[in-house]
Amino acid sequence: MALRTLVTRKTLRTLPLGFRGLQTFSLPDLPYDYGALEPAISGDIMQIHHQKHHQAYITNYNKALEQLDGAIAKGDASTVEGGGEPPKGSLGWAIDNHFGSIDALIQKMNAEGAALQGSGWVWLGVDKELKRLVVETTANQDPLVTKGPSLVPLLGIDVWEHAYYLQYKNVRPDYLKNIWKVINWKYASEVFEKECP
Repeated sequence: MALRTLVTRKTLRTLPLGFRGLQTFSLPDLPYDYGALEPAISGDIMQIHHQKHHQAYITNYNKALEQLDGAIAKGDASTVEGGGEPPKGSLGWAIDNHFGSIDALIQKMNAEGAALQGSGWVWLGVDKELKRLVVETTANQDPLVTKGPSLVPLLGIDVWEHAYYLQYKNVRPDYLKNIWKVINWKYASEVFEKECP
């Protein structure tokens, strides 16, 4: 990847001596024509993969670097530590106990969210009477309580197209895969501990 440096006057004033600025990446040209791999791989596939998918990885990486740089400059420790950090403590234990692992929970919620026809939500909740975690889906704007009066939401993922369409188009599974990077597990843990002391 080609390297470029973004330095502003403000950045220069706050950087430690010898720091050269925020380094970001740009999409390199392929060393061959998009159609060079035909007929095995079409030029259209190569162009879409390079200009859309590869470029998206680079763009998102650069955005993450810029957000990290901004968070460091502001002294925002929670952002620097990273959103979506898996839960620890009692919620982490309950997830392992009920689903096997955080990865198994994510896989289950992603599968149920992707399979939901039309608009709605996929929820991680706690049944406060049974002290058990549940994964449920609801249609449209229906809240989790419509699935049972003792259910309390710990987190909800909006799978209405308006939540992801501009960025992910109609590829809901990609949205579901990425949403976990920003899930507020701290809040979910606080609610869980309040409901299941």
